Amino acid sequence: MVGAFSLTLVLNYLVYLRLVRQSGAVQLCDWAMVVIIIAMWTRRPGWFEVAYFWGIGGTVQAVMTPNLPYGFPDFRFFSFFVSHCVIIMGVIFLMLVHHLRPRPFSIIRVFAWTEVYFIITLAADKITGVNYGFLLHKPEAKTLLNILSDNHPLYLFEMHVLALAFFVVLYLPFAIYDFARRKTKYA
Repeated sequence: MVGAFSLTLVLNYLVYLRLVRQSGAVQLCDWAMVVIIIAMWTRRPGWFEVAYFWGIGGTVQAVMTPNLPYGFPDFRFFSFFVSHCVIIMGVIFLMLVHHLRPRPFSIIRVFAWTEVYFIITLAADKITGVNYGFLLHKPEAKTLLNILSDNHPLYLFEMHVLALAFFVVLYLPFAIYDFARRKTKYA
């Protein structure tokens, strides 16, 4: 099963990159794709943590509010949804089959990796003028980012707060489960 998920991601991603590179649109979900492939092959908790928070937090948003300049029946339309949905399925697969899950300090570790992504991507955006990660401006499509400020420094700060809020919300079910389990254990 791991082979099927990761092979689907790799093949789809190679074709998708070939087509998308022409327009220069590479986003956080592209990195989530790489991370989930590594997590599936290594089953290491650190890779899974990044795949979980980026894959669920970012990829679900991308599926719900896609910023696509092409529509059905364009191959890139299908490729976009295949790659994003397989990322989500891969995370769920690793949780259910291999019992991987985020831990209390996962939020801090993944937020630190997100900052590395942010710094590198913002530098690339400034050099190239391309809007990787929507760090220069909001996407053209209506997304959650549209509620953020139009003031660029404030917009970037709000993106950080939003990411951190998503990470906390995504960890909350595990925190509640751990709390209930400890409470039952000592009752």
